[in-house]
Amino acid sequence: MRILLTGGAGYIGSHTAAVLAERGHEPVILDNFANAERDVPARLARLTGREIAVIEADIRDTEQVTAALRTQPVEAVIHFAALKAVGESEADPLRYYDMNIAGTIRLMQAMQAVGVGRIVFSSSATVYGQPESSPILEDAPTRVENIYGRTKLVMEDLIRDLARTGKLAGAANLRYFNPVGAHPSAMIGETPRGVPNNLMPYVTQVATGERAHLNVFGNDYPTRDGTGERDYIHVMDLAEAHALAVEHIAAHDVSVTVNLGTGRGTTVLELVRAFETTTGRKIPLVFAPRRPGDVASYYANPALAERLFGWRARRDVEDMCRDSWRWQASRAGINDV
Repeated sequence: MRILLTGGAGYIGSHTAAVLAERGHEPVILDNFANAERDVPARLARLTGREIAVIEADIRDTEQVTAALRTQPVEAVIHFAALKAVGESEADPLRYYDMNIAGTIRLMQAMQAVGVGRIVFSSSATVYGQPESSPILEDAPTRVENIYGRTKLVMEDLIRDLARTGKLAGAANLRYFNPVGAHPSAMIGETPRGVPNNLMPYVTQVATGERAHLNVFGNDYPTRDGTGERDYIHVMDLAEAHALAVEHIAAHDVSVTVNLGTGRGTTVLELVRAFETTTGRKIPLVFAPRRPGDVASYYANPALAERLFGWRARRDVEDMCRDSWRWQASRAGINDV
């Protein structure tokens, strides 16, 4: 299939493009490069051995996206393009509603204009808010607690309603937990701008000396070592799930909502110790008070993804640490990896 990836030059989008190409599909990247590096398409070309079509456009421009879909006819869309920082969403709600919700509406309008009826949506476990317990199933209550999560839930509902009313032939809302890692080639990976919002990029920047230490927020949670427990999933496992999801909805024309995680929780200290053991780099820690809204433990029940797509996470925490460090070290010019 020829498949459009909105936000396809970003972290998860670029890895999915690589996997799609490896599986014989033809990915087409649509990105405004607001949060993506411009050398990603060239890196993907070297990695996959083929040129990948790139359209520079903003999903909020319906006319531009419609024209792009007519120029590059596709059979499905994988929708990554969105803003994704929780704190930023609380500081600038209108920007998040405009990009995430209005952008998705305009993308749907463009898809309808050219007759593209299948979509895989990059959602988030943030929609569950404070879970009653873990592992979390797809039918757990959704109780979003921040504007970023609310935009994701509205986007899910929009896609679900279009599928329910026959405006989409097939749709998959993929709720993923904590993506980390990089392509094992170290040719593509996560490149956060400014201070990283997520744990692993911060850890790798401490390892390069770019940051002095890692702040650990809370060491009195009811977990194995007192630090927060999360479901970290390797970005390559996540990318493979997107490929299987788009193949599934193309084959069956169904609408599904699916968790993507390992089904295992890893605490902050466990992740740091795994990183130190895997890379040989010491990570200085400073313990700080809990942050408002953080939960003790949060991990997925991914059984539905295996039942529907035949997918399960194959890479472990050591793989995540090794590949993250190889990518960050290559960016920092460190050669002792």
